[in-house]
Amino acid sequence: MTKSDVSRRVTMRDIAAMVGVSHQTVSRALNEPDRVHAETRARIEEVMQSLRYQRNGAARALATRRTRSIGLISTGLTLHSHSKRMIAINEAARAEGYQVSMASLPRADRVALQAELDAMQGQGIEGVVIIAADKQARDVIDSLVIDVPVIISGIASHQPSISIDQFEGARLATAHLADLGHRRIGHLAGPDWSVDAEDRMRGWRTELESRGLPVPEPRVGDWTVRSGYERGLEFAEAREETAIFCANDRMTVGLIAALHERGVDVPGQVSLVGFDDIPEAEFLVPSLTTIRQDVLLLGRQIIAALLAMLDEESAAEVPVAQPELIVRNSSAPPPGDG
Repeated sequence: MTKSDVSRRVTMRDIAAMVGVSHQTVSRALNEPDRVHAETRARIEEVMQSLRYQRNGAARALATRRTRSIGLISTGLTLHSHSKRMIAINEAARAEGYQVSMASLPRADRVALQAELDAMQGQGIEGVVIIAADKQARDVIDSLVIDVPVIISGIASHQPSISIDQFEGARLATAHLADLGHRRIGHLAGPDWSVDAEDRMRGWRTELESRGLPVPEPRVGDWTVRSGYERGLEFAEAREETAIFCANDRMTVGLIAALHERGVDVPGQVSLVGFDDIPEAEFLVPSLTTIRQDVLLLGRQIIAALLAMLDEESAAEVPVAQPELIVRNSSAPPPGDG
C-alpha cells in the first residue's frame, strides 16, 4: 500500500490512534488549538504530515483555525424539496466563500452517517449541515459524535435545527379551502415514516378542528405520482369530500389524473391544494394551487446560522423561512356556491 493510498483513507480516528490520543483531541487541535498542549499539537501535525494529510486542508487548520470548508450530508429519499435544499445550501455556502463536501445516504444509518462525518472531520471541515426526512433519524443523529458545529434541517433534534414550517404550510392550505366555503376537506397524506408528512397532517387536522369542521380519515400515499393516482381512484369512488389537501405536488399530479379519468371535474366538483410548488405545478390543467417553500432563502439562513456558530454567536437569532400559499386554478368554492 502506498502513502497516497493511506492518505485517501485516513480519518481523524486513525490519526488519534497513531498519536495515542482521543479523536476529540485531534478535533480540538484542528478547531480549537489553544485548548491542546503544544507538544500534543506538534505530534498530531507530525503524523498528518507523515501521511501527506496536509493537502486536504486539515494541517493548514492547525495554523489558521479556518479551512473555509463545510460538510453537507443528506439522508433519506431523493425528494424534490430534499434535492433543492441541498442545492440551495451548497450555493449559499459557496457565496460565502466556503467549499462544500457533499454526501447522500439512502437512509439515516448510524454507522454510515458516523463514517461520513469522521471522513469530513478528518478533512478539516469547520461545520456540517445534516438534512434528514424520516422519524428514525432523530435518535440516530442525537447519538452521533460530532466534533464541529452542526445544523440539522428537516427534523427536530437536540442539535440546532432550521427548517421551513411544514405545519404552518398545511394550515395555510387547509384554511384556504375552508375560506372558500368547503366543509368536507380530505387529506392525501405522505408515508408514515416521514416527519414532513406527519407535520402536514397535523396542520390539516388542527385547522379543521379549530374551525369545528369534521376530520375525515386521511388516505395515505408514498410521495409518488402512482400512489396519488391510486388514492385518487378511491377519492373518486367515495365522493365524500368537496376539497382535498394533498401532502405533495407529485401525488397531486396522480390525483388529478384519477379524478379526470372518473369524470370528476377539478375544481368544479373537487378543489385541490398541493405542497412544494414543483416547476410543473403552474402548467398542470388546471394549474395547481399549492404551498411554496423558499428553499433558496432557507439555504441562506442555514449557512448564516452555521457561520454565526463558527463565530461563537447565537444561531437562534436567524429568522426561519415561512411557507407561502400560491393560489391558482385548482381551488374554487364548492359546488352550488356563488
